[in-house]
Amino acid sequence: MPVDGRQDDGSHFRKSPTGPWVAPPRAPTSPPSASPHDVASRRRRPVWSVVVFILLISSLGIRAYRDLSRPEAWAYWKESYFAPTMTSSSIAKTDLHGFARGRPVLAIRGTIGAATAGWLRERLDEAHLVAGDAVLLSSPGGNLDQAIIMGEIIRSRGLATAVGVADSSGQIRRSYCASACVLVYAGGKPRYGIDGSVLGVHRFVAPAPGRDPVAETQRTAGTVLSFMTKMGVSSSVVEAMSETRDVRWLGPKEASAMNLVTDPVVRP
Repeated sequence: MPVDGRQDDGSHFRKSPTGPWVAPPRAPTSPPSASPHDVASRRRRPVWSVVVFILLISSLGIRAYRDLSRPEAWAYWKESYFAPTMTSSSIAKTDLHGFARGRPVLAIRGTIGAATAGWLRERLDEAHLVAGDAVLLSSPGGNLDQAIIMGEIIRSRGLATAVGVADSSGQIRRSYCASACVLVYAGGKPRYGIDGSVLGVHRFVAPAPGRDPVAETQRTAGTVLSFMTKMGVSSSVVEAMSETRDVRWLGPKEASAMNLVTDPVVRP
């Protein structure tokens, strides 16, 4: 029988298509078993990764707890996401004897809270107010720092301010603006006066644990004076504030003399 005709089933050799008989490739040998040291090392790596991850999460959790455990932090988050301390309503057109005639108005009322400045910015954006439109205020006051920021926002957008409330029909009625609200009102340009609405001022006291209350009060007075001067209000309003811890209600003539009200009082 010719050599080429032999069956190679079970044979240790086969014919190469380009040459003589060659041995088939050997089956791959099994990899060497890992040493106990390598196995232990691989086991330790995930354990250390888990430990580092836990420590990182714990440190972030502790820091977040410290931040959120402060009363002002809780107040900020509560107001930002759950319960705003002010409410707003938009009035498409107002015609109150010259007050923002034919212009849209955003009416806001309530206490100025720890996150009200951001809330106001969002409401103004939603109302699409532009320079010359107005913000109608009704508030007993609240957070001084937020009030200053709110006044800055109103001034930066060229909005007017007035004191009053709007009923369901859009009619404006008299109201009051006291304490920190007066700083929000001061941001307007112009600042309208409404007959029967009043502005109330008093001495600001900023409690700070561990600090000299007299020094803190003086620092706060300086901050308020600087802001009012920037808004074009006479320094006499700060003097009126410093004279009493109780609210002092300013009459129309007095508020105009302080340049707090810049436009003639109009009747609702």
